[in-house]
Amino acid sequence: MLARSRALARASRNLSAAATQPRIVPHRTPLWVPSGIVVRSPAMAMAASRRFHAGSGKYGKKHREDSEKGHGKKKKLLPPPTEYPPPASEFKPVPYDQLHPVTRAWIDHFFSMDSSPDPFEKRWNELPDEQKVDMVHSMMQVVKFHQLGRDPAGTLKNWLNNMLGGGTAPQQRQSKPSEEGKQGKEEAKEEESEQQQQQRSRLKPGQELGPGGPKIDLTTAILLTLAAWGILRFMVPGEQSREITWQEFRNTFLDKGLVEKLVVVNRNRVKVYLYHDATKAAYPDSPAANPNFHYYFTIGSVEAFERRLEEAQNELGIPSHERIPLAYKDEISWTGTILSFAPTLLVIGSIIFLSRRASGGAGQSGIFGIGKSRAKMFNQETDIKIKFKDVAGMDEAKVEIMEFVSFLKTPEKFERLGAKIPRGAILSGPPGTGKTLLAKATAGEAGVPFFSVSGSEFVEMFVGVGPSRVRDLFAKARKNTPCIIFIDEIDAIGKARSKSNFGGGNDERESTLNQLLTEMDGFNTQDQVVVLAGTNRADVLDKALMRPGRFDRHIVIDRPTMEGRKQIFIVHLKKIKTDEEMDYLSGRLAALTPGFAGADIANCVNEAALIAARQGAETVKMLHFEQAIERVIGGLEKKSLVLSPEEKRTVAYHEAGHAICGWYLQYADPLLKVSIIPRGSGALGYAQYLPAGEQYLMSVNQLMDRMAMTLGGRVSEELHFDTVTSGASDDFNKVTRMASAMVTKWGMSKEVGYLYFEDDEQKLQKPFSEATAQKIDAEVKKLVDAAYDKCMNLLKEKKSAVGLVAEELLRKEVLSRDDMIRILGQRQWGHSDEFEKFFKPRGESIP
Repeated sequence: MLARSRALARASRNLSAAATQPRIVPHRTPLWVPSGIVVRSPAMAMAASRRFHAGSGKYGKKHREDSEKGHGKKKKLLPPPTEYPPPASEFKPVPYDQLHPVTRAWIDHFFSMDSSPDPFEKRWNELPDEQKVDMVHSMMQVVKFHQLGRDPAGTLKNWLNNMLGGGTAPQQRQSKPSEEGKQGKEEAKEEESEQQQQQRSRLKPGQELGPGGPKIDLTTAILLTLAAWGILRFMVPGEQSREITWQEFRNTFLDKGLVEKLVVVNRNRVKVYLYHDATKAAYPDSPAANPNFHYYFTIGSVEAFERRLEEAQNELGIPSHERIPLAYKDEISWTGTILSFAPTLLVIGSIIFLSRRASGGAGQSGIFGIGKSRAKMFNQETDIKIKFKDVAGMDEAKVEIMEFVSFLKTPEKFERLGAKIPRGAILSGPPGTGKTLLAKATAGEAGVPFFSVSGSEFVEMFVGVGPSRVRDLFAKARKNTPCIIFIDEIDAIGKARSKSNFGGGNDERESTLNQLLTEMDGFNTQDQVVVLAGTNRADVLDKALMRPGRFDRHIVIDRPTMEGRKQIFIVHLKKIKTDEEMDYLSGRLAALTPGFAGADIANCVNEAALIAARQGAETVKMLHFEQAIERVIGGLEKKSLVLSPEEKRTVAYHEAGHAICGWYLQYADPLLKVSIIPRGSGALGYAQYLPAGEQYLMSVNQLMDRMAMTLGGRVSEELHFDTVTSGASDDFNKVTRMASAMVTKWGMSKEVGYLYFEDDEQKLQKPFSEATAQKIDAEVKKLVDAAYDKCMNLLKEKKSAVGLVAEELLRKEVLSRDDMIRILGQRQWGHSDEFEKFFKPRGESIP
């Protein structure tokens, strides 16, 4: 107290001298200047207006008086609503009467802040849509601060919990009080599910809906932390400082007795702490009056500074007991502190990164969530738009699968008769036939939650992960009963268990299968959970998985028939712009695509649209569809592959031999088109045949005619050239496989008899003896020779016709069925009515 009173006395004595003598006093620009306010939105403008209108100073009072004079009466300020409006992401610029009630209340609160007398509805409707959106976004920022002011601890706790991915999210809306009993619980459950759906729709990629709301990813958490730190620094300013020189320190502060103490920091910097009351009296405008402000200056060495300070105090005549206290201190800057933690942070970040990689990507809780199921849950109202009407070409499969839908919709209809819901169904069939599409349509029709997962997602390098994911999947499903689980490619985990396991590599897969068997039909299987599974290899699945009680239904989805293909084409052609008659177009395309699956048909229709767009056509025409079919079957035309004249002539006669055999053999498929343009599949020529309707049985005569037609290319080369080429290798492969099947599978050889031998390349030993193998080889050669003789006799008889077709091919490169009729006349053997319906010239009637 004695030192402070003396400092005040010395400061008062030197005020006059200090006023006349020049002094160097640091001056800071004010942090806030009213004229520098930048209004960026209507909400910010009203907030800035409120800052002055509601003030208690002269400016606020004067402004209120002017406002009252200009408008005649004082405008009532509406209090802020107690409820919080929906998120800004859900806002749409609609008229005033269509706004959400809570949003409208907040807008009225903002409009009541200024002095405009216009009604709130008129002012809102006159705003452009951009300003409405800006105003709502600014309003949401103010709402957050209102929430923080009403419950700071709870709000900060919820923010922290959300960043960490747990806890409960802040209540954004107050739910309406529900009625007592079962109805109230159902309403609360529906409202909670709606809020979860809205939160899920607002998720960004990489985020997951946690127990209490969306989990914030690492980037967002870092940005929120930095923003909170900035707000904290703004609300509670830190220590402020400014550098001065030794001369400024002595002339301005030391000589006037304003220095309270000095602190030497890190032996190179001196902090100056002043008597704030005396400094404020001596320098009213100086920032040194702020308790958190200090000056500092740099020194070269501590010894030199101590010597100069002692000399200065001796010159001022300061007694030894009133000398300025001098302290020493070592400090570390924020940068140094962060760098010191950098290795630790790097190690922690590496662990988090590796755990996320090990867990298979975002959405799991790092390494601790590796045992959680990765099944994606689809909402039946928003996520699944596919219905049974969108699935064509599989009427029988839809009839079987619709029983599941009926049970899930009206279970009481079956339960009153004592029936139980089937546990599951296996959808098997060739690739592309629509197994997954049918499962989606089932979920869309049933109106229940739908869990979709791939069989390979249960297989992991860690022991026990597969069974854990199976348990977690069924646990989630039981919480959402009734529901459907669809496991695609179930053969990844459902293969038959081997009796002896040599290497032990399948233990994990078998454990996963055992857990799946237990979950589907064990002690805890009373819930309405239907399991659908799709596979292309139903023959390799475990028998325990296929038994009734687990997969009760085995639904085979085969390639569609001609009528099924027509229905599938109609579904896909709805999206295509074409002027063709839909019934004729779908029927002709169905006849042109025997053996096509649903995926092949979708690819064909899309390819036709691409070809039409590439050629600049206004609509997709029949020619584009035919080119697309050729593109899918034979590959892309290789116009850049130029053949020599000799090679081109050889290919022309080769394809002419096929065409003549198909035209004159009774049981051969009728020719539709023949071309000598090379294609991407490796073929130098291309011939398209059309089966006469759907055939499910093949006779010996049909097989022999097909083999003879397949050999027509090589026989034609032998008849017209001195030597043969290697172009018939694929034909020989087809003939050999066809003849081998006739002998070993179809019982069409008297020497071998009625035996069946399965071809299994994995087996090292054949299922027949060497003597039987010799008989099989002899019978196969006998059949091929018979087909060869039949083809040779035909082409010798029609040698001139082969020449005509080959020369026409050399001239036009592509011949259609009409060209063949023009050259050779009508085919002796008639076609089916279905063939004539779509391939006779338009306008002609079928005889």
